[in-house]
Amino acid sequence: MGSAEGIYPFWRGRITAEHMAQEETEEETEEEPKVPKIRETPEDIKLEAIGNTIAFHPNQDILAAGDIDGDIYLYSYSCTEGANKELWSSGHHLKSCRKVLFSSDGQKLFSVSKDKAVHIMDVEAGKLVTRIPKAHTVPVNALLLVDENIFATGDDEGTLKVWDLRKGTSFMDLKHHEDYISDIAIDQAKRTLLTSSGDGTMGVFNIKRRRFELLSEFQNGDLTSVSIMKRGRKVVCGSSEGTVYIFNWNGFGATSDRFAVQAESLDCIVPITDNILCAASTDGVIRAISILPNRVVGSIGQHVGEAIEEIARCRDSRFLASCAHDELIKFWDISSLPEMKVTDYRRRKKKDRRLKALSNKAFDMGQNFFAGLLDTTEENGKEEEEDDDDGDDDDSGSGSD
Repeated sequence: MGSAEGIYPFWRGRITAEHMAQEETEEETEEEPKVPKIRETPEDIKLEAIGNTIAFHPNQDILAAGDIDGDIYLYSYSCTEGANKELWSSGHHLKSCRKVLFSSDGQKLFSVSKDKAVHIMDVEAGKLVTRIPKAHTVPVNALLLVDENIFATGDDEGTLKVWDLRKGTSFMDLKHHEDYISDIAIDQAKRTLLTSSGDGTMGVFNIKRRRFELLSEFQNGDLTSVSIMKRGRKVVCGSSEGTVYIFNWNGFGATSDRFAVQAESLDCIVPITDNILCAASTDGVIRAISILPNRVVGSIGQHVGEAIEEIARCRDSRFLASCAHDELIKFWDISSLPEMKVTDYRRRKKKDRRLKALSNKAFDMGQNFFAGLLDTTEENGKEEEEDDDDGDDDDSGSGSD
């Protein structure tokens, strides 16, 4: 009995040692380098405050963001899981950062703020190189870079300024809007500058002759954004009423077409092609919208229950990024939009037709967020059939005035 008791611990120890050695071998095998997971889109970026504005670098996989605390962040992004990285941050603005934009060569980052200042930063070093502390007498809200030397700013009281960096001063200082300037656009010839305003009008300015041209008729609600589409033949404005307004080029006085989207407000629009734009709304949904024929073609994605402040398109139109009140920057796959054809203009609407998902993340978080959201547009007037090529630019789409 004593002999058996003496042997048992010996064999138990031997078995245990062999077993541990086997486990260590298995662990070594398991610890071999794993292949990084490649995602369809980069992972979300978490901010420290609500993001107001985002912009993509023109040449690299870099994104800039500005938040309500006045901080600016620069990130590198990647589809490789865990590869997003903060490159630098800056707290030079004293109040909320309203807009950031990269120069065309990607070497400078421009920003405007509620603190009335314009900042220009060196992208590589993350250092402030130029500061215009009192660019306006009231908070600055809009920014557009015309070329490497010229840029335009718009403020909360409707004043537009156009600046020349070589002189360090503005050569246009005009106030024709009665409310804030929400967005600025310019034609390819860099001659005609367009502004959208909270007073419900679109402004037209000739920066070559340095003069004001005209204001459009008043529209319902604030005009929140302005873009040039259809190879320069149409101008499109979003509005706080969820209506898309369309103007003919050189016919800026009155809209040639309009249609209401089932959205609370279209706060930011970004053209993806000559015919399709993405629009962000306070309902948290990013919609893809066809212009002439006028139709909501589907959803790109959403920040569930959170108002979206801005969307931006990357340089190769592969991704769209969005920032919202959930303090997140999200990325969406829009690579299919350039190939999309919207031809069935006279299709009869169905009352129960749901908003179509255009990306794998459109129904994010496992929720059928769009269950009650219909793909409809309320059109003023009778629908008429249009050609998809030449006829797309006719003004008989969904009504006029």
